[in-house]
Amino acid sequence: MKSLVCVKDFEAEAFDVLNKNARNYFKSGADDELTVRKNGEAFSRLLIRPRMLRDVSTRKLKKNILGKSIQFPVGVAPTAFQSLVHPTAEIESAKAAASTGTIFVLSTFSNWSIEDVGNAAPGGRKWFQLFPNTEKKITLDLITRAENAGFEAIVITLDAQNFGKKRDIMREPFKLPENLKMANFEKYQTSDKSAEDIGEFVHSTLAQDMTWDTISWIRSNTNLPVILKGILNPQDAALAVQHNVAGVWVSNHGGRQIDTAIPSIDALPDVVQAVGGKCEVYVDSGIRRGSDVFKALALGADMVFVGRPTIWGIAVCGENGAKRVLEILREELDLTMALSGVADVHDITLDHVQRKKSNAMSKL
Repeated sequence: MKSLVCVKDFEAEAFDVLNKNARNYFKSGADDELTVRKNGEAFSRLLIRPRMLRDVSTRKLKKNILGKSIQFPVGVAPTAFQSLVHPTAEIESAKAAASTGTIFVLSTFSNWSIEDVGNAAPGGRKWFQLFPNTEKKITLDLITRAENAGFEAIVITLDAQNFGKKRDIMREPFKLPENLKMANFEKYQTSDKSAEDIGEFVHSTLAQDMTWDTISWIRSNTNLPVILKGILNPQDAALAVQHNVAGVWVSNHGGRQIDTAIPSIDALPDVVQAVGGKCEVYVDSGIRRGSDVFKALALGADMVFVGRPTIWGIAVCGENGAKRVLEILREELDLTMALSGVADVHDITLDHVQRKKSNAMSKL
């Protein structure tokens, strides 16, 4: 693993070891995958403006998120069916996040249960990502189970009541291997679901009638902080604040839902402005370097989350691979700060970036 020095190295190595079923599932984006590509290109359009003659002999990367400290502002985003790449993937992810001092978010559609992950990483910070279910009693039970297992927040995904059109998966339909299970749904299922109809089953569980009343209802049924994931429009960010959520998560689902959706990093500044400091703001999609983290923080994000990078790490070397990916991002962020004249993550501001436009460059 010593030869793997960046996230792209882990991605290339993972592509070599994963079978086509798993590779297609995790790498695929919607339609022409323009948003998948634009997510990364949008970060490249942001250029760093370093400051000189600053004391950067020591750097501080710690932040408080939802009132508790993390070692550095990069967390693990929720990703379904992680055990396609490693038998105990969600447990490996949670342990990697815990050992590096950051936050792990468990998907509703994980292959290991809420309770499994809670028991495996009891000291780690964990949030539960919730897809509201067509049956309210299941939604409430999932929330209660997360509360009882030591999860600290409920992350409601807003942008996946229907699945984006992923052509690779249409050409070669995704199959969940027989040895893997829908761990969080075992107690609710009345019959076994075969690999062939797993997509249909998952889609059938998704509440497509969600409104802002749904958010109010969920908030009234939990004492945990509620975070809304999938916000791209500042009008929705303002409404989220009105509904007293703890955080908004700027995300286009890694380009997997609406192709040509605005890159998350481009949507971030308007969302931050709309929120006005009344709740925390997170961002994902396209983050592959510590300098990307730096840019997101400069644009006002409280922290970032990565999904595919930790999947590549797990595929290569389980917990150690995921941990190394997180460490690389931390090391790259630390170096970017040092080279940019910033000693504390709290001091990364809008003045540290400018946007490249055509052949000219302008401040944001």
